[in-house]
Amino acid sequence: MAEFLPLTLITHERYLDHDTGRGDHPENPERITAILRRLKEGPLARSIRHLSPKPAEREWILPVHRENYLFRFEEACLSGKEMLGHPDNRICYDSYEIAFLAAGAGIAGIDAIEAGNAERVFCCVRPPGHHAEASLALGFCFINNVAVAARYWQKRYNKKRLMIIDWDAHHGNGIQECFDEDPDVYYISIHEHPTFSFPGTGYAYEKGMGAGKGTTLNIPLPPGSGDDEFLKALKTEVAFAVEQFRPEALIVAAGFDGHGLDDMSGLAYSTMLYGHIGTYIAAWADRYCQGKSLTILEGGYHAEALASGVETYLGGLALAE
Repeated sequence: MAEFLPLTLITHERYLDHDTGRGDHPENPERITAILRRLKEGPLARSIRHLSPKPAEREWILPVHRENYLFRFEEACLSGKEMLGHPDNRICYDSYEIAFLAAGAGIAGIDAIEAGNAERVFCCVRPPGHHAEASLALGFCFINNVAVAARYWQKRYNKKRLMIIDWDAHHGNGIQECFDEDPDVYYISIHEHPTFSFPGTGYAYEKGMGAGKGTTLNIPLPPGSGDDEFLKALKTEVAFAVEQFRPEALIVAAGFDGHGLDDMSGLAYSTMLYGHIGTYIAAWADRYCQGKSLTILEGGYHAEALASGVETYLGGLALAE
């Protein structure tokens, strides 16, 4: 029987209170309950330590989002509106507070890592975040959880050479926007080709701007791509970027909507692929980051495929040699 290293799981029951509308919206509470049920009943259960986050303080949100956007978001929730800007972005009275609580998970994970209390951290959160831009909610996302965590790690702990690896099926336009001109944050995204996929960004020629030119790597895959195409990119372009940049802090934006059962993309990944991804992340974390990594949940909308994908990924991340 496989042995697993300790994992830290950060989540909160209030994530279930972000109401996107009676189950007819793909970003719904069952995403979280399916994951937690699978982890509780599976082989990783004895290796998991649970932490509960606090809402992110506003000072850690403002390096990523403009204040007038936060006021608009809060007002929309408190006034009873059902969406923010677009019908995709369903909200309820509590969504503003819960979005801050989702952003707080990455902060709690970083604090645990820096205190020496955790190494492999998984933030099981909703709403997701990687599409949210400085002044724009987009694609079910309101607060950019990964970008907030990265800025917090930079500013609170003076981290340099921070790398974000995003393998959601869709390009993380909000993360790229935030760090486009920052040479200290290297953003890598493997996603379905933007010609065929939301949000229409993430072409290979997008490599960063100004001082950040060369610290963005987009790897768009054609529809129908599966494990082989993904692993080829991971073993070549991504591995080369990691080796050249030599990050001292590693954040993973983990989206599971590239699974073949998930109809939110045209990709065709298997569940087993996520285990391979976990082993690569663990190896890079061991080599450059003292074994420490922070993973934050993004997409994944087929509950069974999402839950099995998370379990398999975490198994690869924590598999003892």
